[in-house]
Amino acid sequence: MATVQRDEWARLLALLVAQYRRLDLAEDALADAVEAAARTWARDGVPTNPPAWLLTTARRRVLDRIRAEAVHARTLPRLAVEAEIQEEAQRVMADSTAPGERLVHDERLRLVLFCTHPALAPEAAAALTLRLVMGVPTADIARLFLVPTATMAARLTRARKRLAAEAFVLPTGADLDGRLDLAAEVAYLAFTAGYAPGSGPDVLRTDLAAEAVRLVRVIREVAPPRAELDALLALVLLQHSRRRARVAPDPETGEPAVVLLPDQDRTRWDHAAIDEAIRLLRPLVHASPAPYLLQALIAAEHAMAASAAETDWPRIAERYAELEQLTGSPVVRLNRAVAIAEADGPLAGLALLDGLDLPGHRLPSVRAELLVRAGRHDEALAAYDAALARCDNEAERAHLRRRREAAAAETRA
Repeated sequence: MATVQRDEWARLLALLVAQYRRLDLAEDALADAVEAAARTWARDGVPTNPPAWLLTTARRRVLDRIRAEAVHARTLPRLAVEAEIQEEAQRVMADSTAPGERLVHDERLRLVLFCTHPALAPEAAAALTLRLVMGVPTADIARLFLVPTATMAARLTRARKRLAAEAFVLPTGADLDGRLDLAAEVAYLAFTAGYAPGSGPDVLRTDLAAEAVRLVRVIREVAPPRAELDALLALVLLQHSRRRARVAPDPETGEPAVVLLPDQDRTRWDHAAIDEAIRLLRPLVHASPAPYLLQALIAAEHAMAASAAETDWPRIAERYAELEQLTGSPVVRLNRAVAIAEADGPLAGLALLDGLDLPGHRLPSVRAELLVRAGRHDEALAAYDAALARCDNEAERAHLRRRREAAAAETRA
């Protein structure tokens, strides 16, 4: 059941939207059909054609609602749908015995681009995409984004209303390229949210990251071939491959604690994911530099090193320099400083941090680490204090406290 829902949700929802031009009806009806399937299939067995069963059941739910709302239906917002996809959806719906063979070619791409419409803020687009394209329940999305279910439900409702006046059409040309770029950004936003919790005890939220990896796969599958989507999939696979090694029990408290890259047990990395990512990157090595590609190539350098000591830091520093030149990002400058410190020593890394201003605790924590390595312990303690004052995540605070205590012990020695 879960597999059918995961694989078929987006295409069935897109067909229902195209047929009835009502996003609210289509989504509710498909959710009802999934609930009915969970009950019925457990009792009677899985039907021969599960997608057709879901489509037929959802269609009946829509028709029931339309009859009940007949008096008010004229006043409810309808989506503008291209005549071609509406006619094709009507034909498929009329013959729902084999929807898998007769689906509109672009229906999932259309739905992805609709959910990532530039009218929405990126955070709202990410949540709506997980809900409509991936079929993730609202309560799960709320948990993934660390907000109450009611808050997420309201956020999704506002996003749907905002899109009510937008057309359910497939952009072309430069508009299509821009929308695909936005869809990729939304997917990567969801992925990075899984590895950067803002507050509380959670160290990682790999379930959100896993959903985002699945979303990147869907976007890459339905979009025209694009090197940046190949690079993005490679990037998230490489970063996600380390999920099992990123956390370990704290030796003192037993609570989950952050494990930094140099200290991770590389035998726990997902080497099948790494191999898939390397296959995706091989044809792109000599392609024009682009943000996702450069980040993926950096991640690949870490993945291919047999140990932390064997990491090619000069090559990584070069990649970060290219990335900084493309983006001008202060976060990239911070990461480049770390790579430079590994390649040329802590003083070289500290020089790159001069004048850098970033919110949060990462900048002072990196500065503190480099100051310790440079033997400037008093300055390091002050930097650790600044990092602790800015850090809201309990697990990361515990890590910073341990590092500060170690630096203080070296100062006393």
